[in-house]
Amino acid sequence: MTDVKFDQDGLVPVIIQDANSKEVLTLAYANEEALQKTMETNETWLYSRSRKELWNKGATSGNTQQVTAVRLDCDGDSLIYEVIPNGPACHTGEKSCFHETIHGTANESAADMFGQLTGLIQKREEEMPEGAYTTYLFTEGVDKICKKVGEEASEVIIAAKNRDPQELSMETADLLYHVLVLLQEQKVSLDQVIDVLKERHATKTSSK
Repeated sequence: MTDVKFDQDGLVPVIIQDANSKEVLTLAYANEEALQKTMETNETWLYSRSRKELWNKGATSGNTQQVTAVRLDCDGDSLIYEVIPNGPACHTGEKSCFHETIHGTANESAADMFGQLTGLIQKREEEMPEGAYTTYLFTEGVDKICKKVGEEASEVIIAAKNRDPQELSMETADLLYHVLVLLQEQKVSLDQVIDVLKERHATKTSSK
């Protein structure tokens, strides 16, 4: 706390960032009390400049945020809250407050793409729309899904043996899709898989 340089109003800008995808969700401000509460509770606490009061992000809407890390920049005058969001960060219902592009073309990250795809697969399982291929897989059940994962894995191997980059890209995309469907059927989140990868990477890095 002693390294944080609050401005003349006792505030410091806070960038709120998705801990997994690294997408910037919003920009807000915190005073010393809000920052202290954030570090004590591991929940996002901020200071509303318009209402002149502390606020616990998501306390009213239910779109809470679990803070996994608080990072301070090299000059000590701005912060990043890395969070696991429980719902959209923006009051409009968008995932991020920065959802409008006013110049150029915003590149969609791999994390964004996986997030959208897993969300769509989950929605398909909930709504089961007639005629959708994902609905068919969930209707047939785990045996069918596992069979498709096996078939697509074989197609990936064949594409690799053929040294065909385009074919390999397409077959790998098919395999990843079916693996995501299998994870949803088993109620295993992609974040759980990523956590395993992170743990393995940390273990290998620390053993060097």
